[in-house]
Amino acid sequence: MENFILTISYLVIGMLLRRVPLFPKDSANVLNLFVIYVSLPALILLKVPALVLSGDLLAPVLMPWGMLILSALLIFFTARAAGWGKGVTGALLLLVPLGNTSFLGIPMVKAFFGEAGIPFAVLYDQLGSFLALATYGTFILAYYGKGASPELGGVARRVITFPPFIALLLAFLLLKGHTCPQPLQTLLSSLAATLVPVVMIAVGLQLTFRLEPGILPPLGFGLLVKLIIAPLCAWGFCSFFNFNTPAVRVSIFEAGMPPMVSAGALAIVADLSPKLTAALVGIGIIMSLVSLPILYNLF
Repeated sequence: MENFILTISYLVIGMLLRRVPLFPKDSANVLNLFVIYVSLPALILLKVPALVLSGDLLAPVLMPWGMLILSALLIFFTARAAGWGKGVTGALLLLVPLGNTSFLGIPMVKAFFGEAGIPFAVLYDQLGSFLALATYGTFILAYYGKGASPELGGVARRVITFPPFIALLLAFLLLKGHTCPQPLQTLLSSLAATLVPVVMIAVGLQLTFRLEPGILPPLGFGLLVKLIIAPLCAWGFCSFFNFNTPAVRVSIFEAGMPPMVSAGALAIVADLSPKLTAALVGIGIIMSLVSLPILYNLF
């Protein structure tokens, strides 16, 4: 509970700082870049080598793809039945299947599961959500968004040059018995400790709550699928087959994360219903502060 309160406190600090004129409008972007290039790679290099390779690790790798397929199908057929436009459909198909499993997911996993849950959250994010954004997300942007269709080579280059993904590859090499010198371990630990406060302050700086009546139906359905239906399906599936390891519990928890901030930024650039996109991200984060504790208590 103490970690959860701290996490919410950082979020509130970010919301308050947005009202301070001295902070530039791109402050959140700067903080996000720091996380991508420094905090998250350090956390990955610190935590992933401690993993013990076993079949349990399949849960955080496979579950995000299962959630993507389920969510995308629900969105696609509902959007067609409701007659939602191309922009709305594209926004929902991009944001609902892709969760905020890194910027919000890792801090929340730490708050509820402690340090032991972080490596599973990292796998869920890097081998699930991030790769899905780079592949599935690129297809959705190319089909529904404005602008030129991205080439396969560009997608692959973006994946292999993404700093957290490079750190993940290095971390897997360290699984073979290599250990970092103690000074490097200390450095990584101090840098990794910045992730939660920096991320949550950045999220607070970016929160928006502007709603229009026309976006309420797709907004409500999108958040219903993302925060309730998808994680409950994951929980029901795992309960039916009696899967109840720490890796599985963290994976179910990550399945209930709100829409991805990075996917939202790309959707706005591609002109995929920007107002709906902003609402999905902002309202989703606030609602997840209620839905995630409830989901956690189902275990």
